[in-house]
This record gives sequence, structure tokens and C-alpha cells, in this order.
Amino acid sequence: MGGIALFGAAGAIGRSIAAALRTDGRPYRVVGRSRPALEREFGTDPLAEIVTWTPDDPESVRAAARGMDTIVHLVGVPYHQFRQHPVVMRQVLDGATAEGVGRLLLIGTVYPYGRPRTLPVREDHPREPHTVKGRMRKAQEDLVLEADAAGRIRGAVLRLPDFYGPGVERSFLHDLFQAAASGRRAKLIGPIDRPHEFAFVPDIGPVVTALAAREQAWGRIWHLAGAGTITQREAAAMAFAAAGRTPRLMVAGRTMLRLAGLFDPLMRELVEMHYLQTDPVVLDDGTLQALIGPIRKTPYAEGIRRCVEAAAGESGAQST
Repeated sequence: MGGIALFGAAGAIGRSIAAALRTDGRPYRVVGRSRPALEREFGTDPLAEIVTWTPDDPESVRAAARGMDTIVHLVGVPYHQFRQHPVVMRQVLDGATAEGVGRLLLIGTVYPYGRPRTLPVREDHPREPHTVKGRMRKAQEDLVLEADAAGRIRGAVLRLPDFYGPGVERSFLHDLFQAAASGRRAKLIGPIDRPHEFAFVPDIGPVVTALAAREQAWGRIWHLAGAGTITQREAAAMAFAAAGRTPRLMVAGRTMLRLAGLFDPLMRELVEMHYLQTDPVVLDDGTLQALIGPIRKTPYAEGIRRCVEAAAGESGAQST
């Protein structure tokens, strides 16, 4: 496999993929809008080539893609600007195909499914998004798969559940780990007794690199599931136990989210996706494992302990 570029590399999953490439000794390109952010994450890695871009500038997109064989698309947009997902996806596809990039792997979400009809959810489950965010993510996937069908580029989608990991701020569980480490009350979004699944971020990178290396990967959708299911209450018990404390929880339901949304734009956006708390999507990744082999999945007890330890380390560093 030739050169690989991580578009939107500075996020948690981008860092996980970079770590997997580093372990394999493979050079890679990291692409993002902010050079300081990229330098902070990858500046000490001699295998990393840092490139900044502006998605609205076609020449900038082409320059970011130039000379690459594979792009992994991880580009994020603000949660209240999800309509930008298909816009940016089209910009990347146009630039990549103009530069002759051979493959593009989109790291996706469960949003395009809408409410699950069956559990676990396989790749052939109907995509019936009833939310704006789900429709935008579906449109993003469609662009990749249509480009593949048209022969413009080999494209595929890897869908992930919610994720968590040490220092991963964009996780529903992040506040839990910080609260357990500091002894304060944890803020959770209820209901907290529904079985949910989470992928441990350090486990994701090796899966992405293994999938991208398979010729059979392209032209379809894949799932990566978590390490089984867990309720938020169970996760809280593990987190506080890891810190040697008794759980202290503050749970916000849909009504509280609506009220908070009057003052907090992020809370307002979370109301639309609250169905994932009441009707969680649990993925089946048997097809992926049949292709790349058994997948290392960190048990929740170990992953949660590592997250609490990281949060305690951050808290200690800030207090010195």
C-alpha cells in the first residue's frame, strides 16, 4: 500500500490511526486546518508529514491529497453545522480523484440507521435516519459509495459506535472519568440503565490500518463494534471504584436537555440525538472480523481504569 493521508488527523481517532502506522514504521501524512494543533500532536514524529488545508479551496484540497494512494477521512465539523459533512466530503472526493488517489475510507457513525429495527445491527440494516444529523451522515456515505460505483475512486465506510479513551474529550463518558478522578458528581445523560456499547479509541487505529490494507475492503460498509455492551451506571461504578470512591451521579433526561438547550447550543443539539440513549444501536462486526481476523478489544474494566488514571494525571498536572 502506498502513501496514506489522515484528513482531520488531530482528533482522537486520527491520533489512534497515527499510532498504529507509527508502530508499523509507515510514513503518513496528517492533514488539518491548524498547523499548531498538528505540530502539537505529530511534530515529534519523524514519520509524520504535516500539511494544512482549507476545504473550501480546491487547490488546497488537491495539494493535501497529492501523491497519496489512500485517504482516511476523519474530518469533523461543529455539532451544530452537520450540514457541512456532505459538502466537505464532496470537496475531498473531487480533490482526491483529480489527483488520482486510489482509495478513500470514511470513518462513519451509527447516525444513518436511525432507530434500530433489530439488535445487533448488521451492515444490511436499512438506513432510515429521522434526524438532520443522520441524514447528513447518510448523504456523506452515499457520496463515497457512489464515487466507488462510478469508478472514480475505491471507497468504503467503517462505522463506529460511541467511543471513549484516555484524554478523549469528545466522549459521553469523559465527564464521568474526570468526576471519578476528582471526587465530584458526574454528569450523565439518561437513561443510564440501557445497554450501550463504546469503542476504546486506542483499539481503533490497528483496525483501520488492517482494513485499508485489504483489497476486499472497498465498495461497501463495515462495522466495528465495542467490547460488548455496558450501561452507564455500570461504567460509573467501575470508574469510581478505580478511583477508590463511591459513585456520585447527576443524570439529565430529555426534559433537562431541552431546558439546558435554551442556554447551551451543544445541549440543544443533543436533544435531537437523545433517541440513541433510549434506543441504542449495537453493532455486529462479524463480517469485519471474518475479513481481518480477531480484533483486540480492551475490556471495559481495563479501559475505564486507564481513563480514570489519565484524568487523575491531568488533574495533578494542572494543580502543580
